[in-house]
Order: sequence, then structure tokens, then C-alpha cells
Amino acid sequence: MSAVPRQVGNARILEALLFVASEPLDEKTLAAAAELSEPDVEEALQLVGERHAEGSSGVVLERIAGGWALRAADETAIACARLLDQLSQRPLSRAALETLAVVAYAGPVSRPEISRIRGVAADNPIKSLLERGLIEEAGRSDRPGNPILYRTTLRFDRVFGLEEGRHSLPLLEELGDDLPDAGEVRDRLQAMAASQAVSIEEPAAPDAPA
Repeated sequence: MSAVPRQVGNARILEALLFVASEPLDEKTLAAAAELSEPDVEEALQLVGERHAEGSSGVVLERIAGGWALRAADETAIACARLLDQLSQRPLSRAALETLAVVAYAGPVSRPEISRIRGVAADNPIKSLLERGLIEEAGRSDRPGNPILYRTTLRFDRVFGLEEGRHSLPLLEELGDDLPDAGEVRDRLQAMAASQAVSIEEPAAPDAPA
């Protein structure tokens, strides 16, 4: 069996990274994860783009938000939308609910901040909430690495019956401790608010639609 050409192997690695990522990845991030030089990454991205182009693949490589991501091709978008609609009707997991609460009260908030508040990684819950249309990107933080910020959406307001958006959210001290760790999540939210010298006792004004 002949060896796989280096460029093809690099392209496969980038395909896998883009597949598992829940947000666009720039060349620097891809290079670090794949242990490649940025020129090698650029060459590999060209191969990935040729393989995943409109009309030749079910997913398409797209440059977005300063990075690269795989999205559904135009001809497959309708079927994907039907699936996502079905998934959006499934009950939210406890992890997703906790993550959603953090975004609702502390948003716009970044993935590292969400993970710090909950004490566990937030990649899968964030991906699920984005797919359901309950949260959305809200720019980037000015903190090191400029992570993406997330906020709740108008769909979130409708699903949870918040007539006045985030103004309709209950105060943090009114949240019950029925679920395990609910009190701990609330305490971490309080601590983060104190460290940033902001108040989250009263929800902030609703974010303007993007």
C-alpha cells in the first residue's frame, strides 16, 4: 500500500478538526492543533475547499468570523433544517439548561467563562444550544485569545415566555435548589459578577437583535 501524500494527510487532519469544532477555527489555531506550519495549513485548506465545494459535497468549507468552518451545502440545507427542528423539540439536558442559565444571566459571556462558572467544559452544551437557536454569537471578548461571546436569542425569550426579554428573568436568589449543583452555579455567577464589579441581581436590558 502506498503512503498517503503529506498534503492529503494534512487535509484529512484539518477536516477532522473542523468537523469536531463548534466554532470557526483560524489558521493559527488549526496549525497549533495539527502541529503544522501556517503555510502547510493554507495548502491543506485549499485541498479541503476543493473537496468540499458546492455541487461536489454535502458540506462546504466556508470562511466566516475570521476562521474556517464546515456548513451544509445549499442542496442539503433543507434536510438539515428539518433534522435540527426535530432535535430542537427534544428536552434539554441538565448541562444544557445550566449553560443556558449562565448565558441568560451573565451574557454576553465567553466559552471559557461558562466553563469556569459551571466547573466543567461547555463545548457540547453550547453546540446544542446554538443548534436549537436558543443562543447566538455576540462578537468577541477583548480578553486574551478574543474568545467568542454568546447571548440568548429572541427565540429563547419566546420559548421561555419572557415577555420583556431578560427583564422577565427571576432574580438569582429566587432560583430554587431543586436540581443538584443549582446553588453552586448561582454562587459562581454571583462571584463572577462581584469580580467584574457588575450586578446581575437585576437582568440587564435585552440585547438588540443582531
